[in-house]
Amino acid sequence: MDTSQYLSLFLEESMEHLQNLNQSMLELENDPDRLELLDQIFRSAHTFKGMSATMGFENLTHLTHKMENLLDRLRQKTLVLNADMINCLFKCLDTLEQMVNNIQEGGAGDLPVDELTAELIALEKGESVSSAAAAPAEAAPPKAEGKAEKKAAGPPEQMPLNDIELGLVIKAQEDKLFVWQILVKLDPSCVLKGVRAFMVFKKLEELGDVIKSLPSVQDIEDENFDMDIEVVLITQQNQSEVKNSLENISEVMVEKILAVSKDVEPVPDDIAMDMPSDAPEEPAASAAAAPAAAAPAPGPSASQPAAAAPAKAPAAHQTVAHQTVRVDIDRLDKLMTLAGELVTNKTRLEQINALSQLPELNETVEQINRITTDLQSVVQTVRMVPIESVFNRFPRMVRDLVKELGKEVNLIMEGKETELDRTVIDEIGDPMVHLLRNSLDHGVEMPNERTAAGKNPVGTVKLSAHHEGNNVVITVEDDGKGIDVNAIREKALRKEVVTPQQLAQMDDQTVLNLIFDAGFSTAEKVTDISGRGVGLDVVRSKIQGLNGMVSLDTKVGQGSVFTIKLPLTLAIIQALLVSVQDEIYAISLGNINETTNLDVDDIKDIQGQKVMVLRSKVLPLVFIKDVLDVPGDKARSELYVVVIQKGDQQFGLVVDELVGQQEIVISSLGKLLTGLPGIAGATTLGDGRVSMILDIGTLF
Repeated sequence: MDTSQYLSLFLEESMEHLQNLNQSMLELENDPDRLELLDQIFRSAHTFKGMSATMGFENLTHLTHKMENLLDRLRQKTLVLNADMINCLFKCLDTLEQMVNNIQEGGAGDLPVDELTAELIALEKGESVSSAAAAPAEAAPPKAEGKAEKKAAGPPEQMPLNDIELGLVIKAQEDKLFVWQILVKLDPSCVLKGVRAFMVFKKLEELGDVIKSLPSVQDIEDENFDMDIEVVLITQQNQSEVKNSLENISEVMVEKILAVSKDVEPVPDDIAMDMPSDAPEEPAASAAAAPAAAAPAPGPSASQPAAAAPAKAPAAHQTVAHQTVRVDIDRLDKLMTLAGELVTNKTRLEQINALSQLPELNETVEQINRITTDLQSVVQTVRMVPIESVFNRFPRMVRDLVKELGKEVNLIMEGKETELDRTVIDEIGDPMVHLLRNSLDHGVEMPNERTAAGKNPVGTVKLSAHHEGNNVVITVEDDGKGIDVNAIREKALRKEVVTPQQLAQMDDQTVLNLIFDAGFSTAEKVTDISGRGVGLDVVRSKIQGLNGMVSLDTKVGQGSVFTIKLPLTLAIIQALLVSVQDEIYAISLGNINETTNLDVDDIKDIQGQKVMVLRSKVLPLVFIKDVLDVPGDKARSELYVVVIQKGDQQFGLVVDELVGQQEIVISSLGKLLTGLPGIAGATTLGDGRVSMILDIGTLF
């Protein structure tokens, strides 16, 4: 069976299951009495095992099977959950994630699992983890070559048949066909009995028609049966041919084949013939198991009218409508590019319409404008992904980190439903990791320190997100010791980051922002977690690269709050076009507070810095012409100032004219000009000219 076409689905769903398993394990660790969590974990592990077996990844299947055994003992309450089991299961999840990553990189996921399986087996037996090291590890089972030992067959018993089934038997015998009652047993070591059962029924349907099955179709689909399957088959094949065909399937043995007699008393149709089960398992429903699901299901259950035709899956499975589809992100990028082209040409049409003043054209332009706006909105909405996909990575990380640090921390997450563009989501994971590690290591104190300070020994780190206009605001807040501004001043002087004269002119907020400089760290010793000065500078550069801003608010003894402000999307934005000499530049509206005009005579000079007074406040001025060395010498008596926000400070960008607000499509400058300070990209204007988009974070 060629399963390569399902690999991408397998990888995507595997990561979803691993994420769910991690989340459920964290909840179970905090509340071991919640048995529904055990059931949830078991079902997810069972589904993951089914997916792995269907795709042929034996090590994944074997490890998950051993996890399933331990989880089943816990579900049956024959074992009591303890810390060793929790830690072992977490190690298994880490190994499974490494295997999936290996498969994604082109490998087969064949990482060593002997040590882990030995631990799982020891824990399943009620032994300590240390005993597993002394015991030989159980290797992953090779592909079955032999058959299971045959058990003594019991006395021949004919399956009860109802009137319809008995009529089919009589008709078959009149047509000189064989009617066999077959008992098939699966090898006790079979890892995925549902797949073997499917292969058995597929072979039976090639041989003839299955008119009765114990257990029923639904029980077999749900793997709600032991290792025995009994069927009644109408076929042209003799006894030995049927037996040989079935035993060619690995891990399958034919226990007995009996000829069915027509001289039996039929049973009423309403008598249930299904095999009982004490612990039904959830069906391994997965898109990765599509090869199996695509084939005809096993024979009909006893409660259904039998028919001399290949059995079909229950109607309930056939009427489920697909409400969602998975779309490759590259296709969405292409769709966004095309929407961007429409936006550019829409702007060009608006300019032509303004010059021509044709009523017919004006009406068409308005329609195009409406359709383009709606299309752009739909495309952006499709690309939106809840930030939950990023947040869900952190509980496990926090759990492991606080154990390593010896601290106690309660992680609170809010606003996980907040949506961001997929391209932004993909980029913010690393900055969030740095901020969380910083809060856990530098911010939250040790339990004894918190108790001595009159605080709860359990610290709190709060991660939240919410929309604010066309931006998303993400905060990382802790109730730790905060950041001492004076300590930063001392460290800055000691490391010669600033001169004493520069430091004297800095306010507290400017001093705090020094922690975002490369190589600056307040940690006194280097650990595996922090202290190398390669954290917050990475955060700032990454966030600024996304046209966002990061700021810090802290109070000594009370805690710190890091705030990240990001645009909803990086593809199409609202911008203000400004002109400087003969050039036109675009500034994202997300960075602009207001605009104002300025007489040249009102420009003041304070210690070499050009400033203006705006509502009784001094506003530093930045001349775009000088910063970007724009050619031209046109002199103007009146200029315009675009007031922008950079961190916690305001600056005024001095330009010649305000061209107007416009929707623009951001285009990359290519590898040659990537990272150019002050330039975030380019856009094509309606008249075909190219305009540079200013990057406020690196402009000055």
